[in-house]
Amino acid sequence: MAAAMLVVASAAGAAPAPAAQATVACPTVYWGSLAKASSLSTQSAVENLRTGRHDCFDRLVIDLSGPAASYSVKYVNKLTGIGSGLPVATTGGANLEILVHASADQGFNPGTQVKNLGYTTMRQLMWLGSFEGQTKVGLSTRARLPMRVFTLAGPEGGSRLVIDVAHHW
Repeated sequence: MAAAMLVVASAAGAAPAPAAQATVACPTVYWGSLAKASSLSTQSAVENLRTGRHDCFDRLVIDLSGPAASYSVKYVNKLTGIGSGLPVATTGGANLEILVHASADQGFNPGTQVKNLGYTTMRQLMWLGSFEGQTKVGLSTRARLPMRVFTLAGPEGGSRLVIDVAHHW
């Protein structure tokens, strides 16, 4: 939340100093760049991928058809297609690999669907494939920055896997 700073002139008639530019506090104390994982057993499927920009972080939301599924989110040296292991080229300074234990009906080959984002932190979102009940997605980021991962219930009987990547340390 932005707070305005009020400067009061002294009794001697000094001109007031210009107000400081308001800044947004971006706490990332409990974030980090180490791998995040959860082990849950469900029959959910990946339904959609959405991205967004916020004041302090960029966000990827993976919509699931049912309860939250197991996942692994980690920085890797290079992104590879699921099943094939073939490398996928990226444009960012770091690569975040997201593996969700949920199938997807998307029939894309790894690296064929790339969404250039140009956000503060997230550069590209890449479909890395779905194979044997697992779906792999890649995020190319500006640098290896703090991240957090959590799940949300809903809407209806579905759930969401949320990955936030901070703009700064």
